Amino acid sequence: MSDSVPPSFQKTVSAIVPHAQELCSALMAIATRVEFPKSAVILQEGQICRHIYFVEKGCLRTYTLNDGVEINTDFVFEGSFATSLRSLRTGAASDVSLQAYEHCVLYRFESTELLALYSKMPEAETLGRAIVEEVLIRQQEHANMFRLFSGRERYQHLLATRPEIVQRVSLSQIASYLGIARETLSRIRRP
Repeated sequence: MSDSVPPSFQKTVSAIVPHAQELCSALMAIATRVEFPKSAVILQEGQICRHIYFVEKGCLRTYTLNDGVEINTDFVFEGSFATSLRSLRTGAASDVSLQAYEHCVLYRFESTELLALYSKMPEAETLGRAIVEEVLIRQQEHANMFRLFSGRERYQHLLATRPEIVQRVSLSQIASYLGIARETLSRIRRP
């Protein structure tokens, strides 16, 4: 359980729910502050996800295995939430792994405690819907890149919409996220 509300959490929640001090305090009362070193696996593909994570510091990546090869599906930075949404909602095994790409400071929220808070505070339910929407939008945008764009266009779209990935993530990991070979990405990046 955390004692005070981190400014980044207050800012994120207040952007969704105005006048959110009481909500932030209630959420921090059920939050657990956790730290993970770089490369630590937080959720393994095949496990059941029971938590939502808020990233205070660092970067998380989600990935799936395809014939033993890791395929990146998302990168989550400060001020955002991460989870395996399908697993969290249905209780099915997660189809992705969640890993600390950098050293991370996270706030972990247990799904059963969040659901209990939803019934007590309508603002918490509003926030919960917004978190789900945030995660779904990132997933849909990633999927749409493959349907709509060539490899070069995917990279240009990434530069325009999520520049923090290009600034903080290695070329090999970006190539995996974009579904192209590292060599192809190097060629695309050349002026």
